Amino acid sequence: MEDVLEVYHRPYNADRPLVCMDECSKQLIGEVREPLPAKPGSVAKFDSEYERRGTANVFMAVEPLAGQRTVQVTERRTRVDWAHFVQMLLTTVYPLAAKVVLVMDNLNTHGIASLYEAFAPDVALALANRLEIHYTPKHGSWLNMAETELSVLSRQCLDRRIDDRDVMAREIAIWQSARNATNVTINWQFRTADARIKLKRLYPSFDA
Repeated sequence: MEDVLEVYHRPYNADRPLVCMDECSKQLIGEVREPLPAKPGSVAKFDSEYERRGTANVFMAVEPLAGQRTVQVTERRTRVDWAHFVQMLLTTVYPLAAKVVLVMDNLNTHGIASLYEAFAPDVALALANRLEIHYTPKHGSWLNMAETELSVLSRQCLDRRIDDRDVMAREIAIWQSARNATNVTINWQFRTADARIKLKRLYPSFDA
């Protein structure tokens, strides 16, 4: 926890951008009956029944100090999917950065080994050398700013039934463009000193 908190309070550095990454699964849901559109004096009506049409995975990367988000929709969330998302970040979003400081949870797919599963050894090594990874602790997902951004995405863009992965990807791309245009940064206030007071119960006690 303290490692992540210290990383969050580094000054902005374009050569070593701080990026928080997370992912979530979204169910694709279709209508079984055509919804009734809204009209004067009556709201739109949707049938309580629905049809499950699989799931989609959403990767989220947010650069809190620059106010930029990168979102990608995939069919699955395997090691290879994660590796390709990281490659995209390094080669397309941050091609000039010496290293990307990546904060994420310790999911079994989130590791250097996944790069070697997806790419030839020389490519995997080159990508790995441009990463500085910091893992959030177990049960510490609240430390990941990307999780907060996924919550915003869910409320602002995915709060209705979407039955097709391509449609979801287009809707998210529009949301991403609009949100990045506002350049909303994240001002993280919780510091190590605060943690040692407010989360004192998590620290071992020592007799004087």
